[in-house]
Formats: sequence, structure tokens, C-alpha cells
Amino acid sequence: MTNISAPLTSVDASTPTPPGWLPDPWGVAPWRWWDGGAWTVHVSGSAERRRLPEWISVPVIVASLFAIPIFIALVALSPISVLLGFVPIIIVLPVMLWLDRVEPEPMPALIHAFLWGATVAVIISGTINSIVAAVFGEVAAAVVSAPIIEEAIKGAGVIYALRRREIDGVMDGIVYAGWVALGFAVIEDITYFAQSSDSGVLAQTFVLRALFGPFAHPLFTAWTGLAIGRAVSQGKPIFPHALWGYAAAVASHALWNGSLAATASWGDSGALLLLTAVVVFVALFFSSAIVLYRTRRNEERRLIQLVPWLAQRYALPPEEIALFGNFTTMLSARRKLAKAERGRFDAVHAALARLVVLHDRPGPTDVGVEQVLIVQLARARSGQRY
Repeated sequence: MTNISAPLTSVDASTPTPPGWLPDPWGVAPWRWWDGGAWTVHVSGSAERRRLPEWISVPVIVASLFAIPIFIALVALSPISVLLGFVPIIIVLPVMLWLDRVEPEPMPALIHAFLWGATVAVIISGTINSIVAAVFGEVAAAVVSAPIIEEAIKGAGVIYALRRREIDGVMDGIVYAGWVALGFAVIEDITYFAQSSDSGVLAQTFVLRALFGPFAHPLFTAWTGLAIGRAVSQGKPIFPHALWGYAAAVASHALWNGSLAATASWGDSGALLLLTAVVVFVALFFSSAIVLYRTRRNEERRLIQLVPWLAQRYALPPEEIALFGNFTTMLSARRKLAKAERGRFDAVHAALARLVVLHDRPGPTDVGVEQVLIVQLARARSGQRY
């Protein structure tokens, strides 16, 4: 369509939205005509149909061309290392899902974040770190290059999720950062386990990395995600307002790697290395975990506080007010649902949570985005995919 009127930029939210061009809730085109009561078939602007599923992207595909052959080789040469490399998932994944309970993210988007870490971040950082190690030595690669490069590429995965409009709050940034870091950690652990198997120290390496340090990478990158999410929630540009998070991620990563490198240089004492790693990890874990816990609790509390206000604004039915107005009641009700019904429940919950995040931002409400979220809530209630 051509020669259309300008998109709506301000509407009195206390009255029904008048006809106009609003962001297309299905992402087929930039704008879709709202006739005052329903969406129509009329769209405007260049089509932006997603040519790939949400769980994949061009950067992941390109990186996979290099990552998959390496992974296949590791499976053939050291299958036990591959199996052990997935152990941290069992430990970390429940925590990641717990963090994501306030505003659940779509699983395909989280899978893409995991794959970004396992392919894009691994290939780029592995290449650069190998060059640095060859020129300046292993210690320089571990203490300087790895923290700077790895946290930058993992952070780029969070930025990519933001580019896809998947991050609209602080916890979103943390969750996507955690999934990217988890994907990276799994592949990195597999390579370390394979190398240590050849050296005869697989057991020690497994205990150190998989049992004592499974949260290391997610906690490092969580600082970047937290800073990005906070910038988004405050309506500030990502650069430079998120750089402090990247700096914190690099610093904590360098502290972890540096402690291991320093201990290794003291002598061939496995007990000393393990003790140092435990002390450093516990310090990093608790400092980061406290921040994550408080952030998650704040978002949970804000959701509960705004449910009555949402009920008045969007005429929520009494059963939704009773469910989503109390987080304990909501989780208890979800556990009692059949697996097939949990998808609809989660979709309604996610739509309400996104409305909370939208209205919790400073400044006037973006009415176009609000209208999209209202449509998503209606479709979630009806059990439709949106």
C-alpha cells in the first residue's frame, strides 16, 4: 500500500483505540490497519516475513558450519567428554527456568540464545583466543583475551535477542544472557574434558568445571544482560548505558580465570587449585546470586502490585485476578494443570507480564505496543498461538 496516513503515535488509552495504522501484532509487515474493533488484512510498509524459524538465525547457521564438524569429531574421539559436558545443564537449567517464571520467554527464542552461545560465541572466541595464546601465551589468553572476547560475543547474543524485540525488561536480559552463556559453557566444557582425558586428569577437571563451576559463565554474562535489560526498562540507549554490565562481566570472568592461572603456577597441587577455585567461585556466586534474586523478587512483586490495576484497565475476568494476583497461587494452579493446558496458561501469564513491564517504564505508554500486547492477551486466552 502507498500514500498511507501517518501511523498513530498517541491515543487516549481510556477509550477504545480509534482506527489507524498500528504495529502489526503478527510481524508480517511493519504496520497493520486497525478498524477500531479488529485487525484487518490491510498492511503497509515492506514485508518482513521471518524466513527462518525463531530458534535459528543466519549467524548461528554460519557458525554451525564450523562448530558441527568439531562437535562430531569430539563425539568420535571422546564420547564420554561429550556426555559429561551436558551435566551442567541438569544443574543450571532449573535455575534458569525459575528466573524466567515471572515473565516467561518463548522457548524457541531461548533455544536460539543457547545455540548462539554454542556456535557463534564458541567459534569466534575460540579462534581469537587461540591466536592470542600462540602469540602471547596461555596465561594471556586465559586472563586477558578470554574475558574480553568471550563476554563480548556472548553479550552480542543478548543484543541479537534485543534486536528481535525479545527483551523488554531487566529479567529478560538476565535470562537471555544465561541461556547464551549456558550454550557456550557446554561446548567449552566438552573441549576441556576431551583435553583432560588425554592428560589423565578428567575426574579433577569434571569436578572443578561441572560440579563446582557450572554457574560460572551464566553468572559472568548475567551482568551484561542485567545492564542491557535495565537500559531497556528505563528507556535509555544500550550504548553507553549497558557498558558497565559488560565491564562487570569481564572483571568477574578475569578474576575467576586469574585465580586458576595463579594457583596453577604455584605448583602441581590439585588440592590447592580446587580450594582456590571453590573460594573464588563461592564469592562470585553469592555476590551475583544476591543481585539476581533481588531482581527476580522485585519483578515478581511488581507483577502482583499491578494486577489489580491491569484488571481495571483491561477488564480482566475474576479468575485471572485471583490467579495472577498471587504468585504462590499462580504456580500452584499451574502445577495442577495438564501438560496440554499449561501452554495456554503460560501464554496468558506472559502477556500480562509484558503489559506490566510496558506500564512500568518511565514516560508515556507506547500505545502501538500496548495494542499489540492486548491482541496477544486475547489470543492467549483463546488458546491461539501468537
